[in-house]
Amino acid sequence: MEMDATGRSKGEWIFSDTFERTLNYLSDQKKILSFNPFCHNVELTDETDVYRWHFQVTDPQQNPFDVIFYVKQTDEVMVALPEELQETEPELLTEEMISRHMVGRKILWHHHAPSDPVDDPKNYLFEGKAFAEMLLEPMGPKQTKVHFDLRIDVRFVLYPAFRIIPEQIIRAMTNAGMSMIMQTATNKMFHSISKDFGHIRHA
Repeated sequence: MEMDATGRSKGEWIFSDTFERTLNYLSDQKKILSFNPFCHNVELTDETDVYRWHFQVTDPQQNPFDVIFYVKQTDEVMVALPEELQETEPELLTEEMISRHMVGRKILWHHHAPSDPVDDPKNYLFEGKAFAEMLLEPMGPKQTKVHFDLRIDVRFVLYPAFRIIPEQIIRAMTNAGMSMIMQTATNKMFHSISKDFGHIRHA
């Protein structure tokens, strides 16, 4: 029996460094995910800005399995335009106008459909889908606020011992457990990142 599970993690931190350095650092998926205890490998694929993540985890019975994610990274500039520019078409905004009125940037992770099937339940290999948003806002010359929001979807095989539990209950238990594990991993990841910045604190 297959089961769909969804986990979420989030947090807000203040980085004691410039906006540009914080942005460049957090744009490096391979670097920041190396601090995630479940991440085995991250590699850039042949497709533009698409990464392949390989995570190794265990189910509630401590059976190991692998989850593969294909993730496309994009970014958005956040601007707060004065009243006289609010009707301006986006393509007409100049680089100078965008720079002057920028209030932050978003780093976005989207699920990218793989060209070949990933799922191989017999070998405990499953496809995951990742969706995330990191909103960065400059707070001062050497302070940057980072809001992180991550959602992970995974479909996996339910082992026989769990099939006697009603599906609604086991799904709620699985989602809650997955979110708790993800939040712990996220907190550890940002704690490790803080060592490269001198100081990071919760917002």
